[in-house]
Amino acid sequence: MSLMKYKRFEDLPVWKDAIGLAEAIDGLIKGPLAKRKNYCDQLERAVLSISNNIAEGFERGTTSELLSFLYISRGSAGEVRSMLRLLERLEPDLKSHISDLITKSENISRQLWGWMESLKNSEIQGQRRLYDRERKNYQIEKDQKQFLEDLHQKFPEHHKKP
Repeated sequence: MSLMKYKRFEDLPVWKDAIGLAEAIDGLIKGPLAKRKNYCDQLERAVLSISNNIAEGFERGTTSELLSFLYISRGSAGEVRSMLRLLERLEPDLKSHISDLITKSENISRQLWGWMESLKNSEIQGQRRLYDRERKNYQIEKDQKQFLEDLHQKFPEHHKKP
């Protein structure tokens, strides 16, 4: 997943999937699992942590910070799976529904892993660093143009236009 392709975290497919998982888990914890308050509270915090850490890392502006938050997000996806595995055992009537949620969580973990691997191999240091590089490139181009203008003024006979 290319960071440059997306301007807002809300456009990221993995963030959208994490929000979808949070919505599905919200329905589960407000419905058939409502009686298991402590489990539901922990599950809710973990699932919200997935999308929130994707968003926060994306907004930070550097690749290293984004990676740190993606690792946290992936850890939260693992925590969600662990909670769901336990609930799958405790609530056998919900096994099929919970299994679907586990699959969604695994998919999010795979997406995060792929994105992290691509970021680790990227030369881009993040949006914040990209702006620094663009400013530096702009200054280099400006200096080159000034040098050529100075050269043309000092040696006009050598730089005739065709």
